[in-house]
Amino acid sequence: MADSGGPAGLSEVSSAVVVIDVLRAFTTTAWAFAGGAEQILLAGSLADALALKTRHPDWVSVKDGPPAPGFDTVNSPGHLRSLDLTGRTLVLKTTNGTAGALAARNAPLVLCAGFAVAAATARALAVHRVRRTTFVITGDDGLAEEDLACAQYIAGLAAGSAPDAELCLRRASRSVRAAEIAEGLRHGYPGIHPDDVPLCLEADRFPFAMRAVPTAPADGEPAYMTLRPHHV
Repeated sequence: MADSGGPAGLSEVSSAVVVIDVLRAFTTTAWAFAGGAEQILLAGSLADALALKTRHPDWVSVKDGPPAPGFDTVNSPGHLRSLDLTGRTLVLKTTNGTAGALAARNAPLVLCAGFAVAAATARALAVHRVRRTTFVITGDDGLAEEDLACAQYIAGLAAGSAPDAELCLRRASRSVRAAEIAEGLRHGYPGIHPDDVPLCLEADRFPFAMRAVPTAPADGEPAYMTLRPHHV
């Protein structure tokens, strides 16, 4: 059963949360892992992200919007795919995606997803024998068309059907957020890469899911969740 709303042991899980942010957080993280990143810490605020970066200067700090002091790069798959992130730890704070994951921190299984890892996410749900899945649509107060389309695609795959990927991607391409990114490009907005939307609308690009787990911070550090590739 699936709802929608605003590798440890592979055993049966009573419920799981799949946090969707297609444009762009959980496409950015997928490309970061493909680029060799070891883990991504999901911070609760910009101040928390900066605090973690200050304590660990070698970590890569990432945020939404334009470049800003204290942050190494922006939440953009187009920008991150050009970086060598081998063995690196990233600290990420975004408006929607990281907030959605942190809100679901008490769920038995939290997976973060976009189209790039959709099939792998569906496989993870099947392997864990999840009985109930809640999809958290992070964009536009739970109404983002790109996130809803991705949730529909993952739910269909997890149910063993053959959802039409092209139809779901076409729905996502017509979303308000995709139009906003295109408009930002026309105006030369520095936090966007021309390849961002095409990369976000590429289905099943990577063979791993992405699992977020609450992490006990070191003394003096803010709380966060740790996102890692989840191979099943």
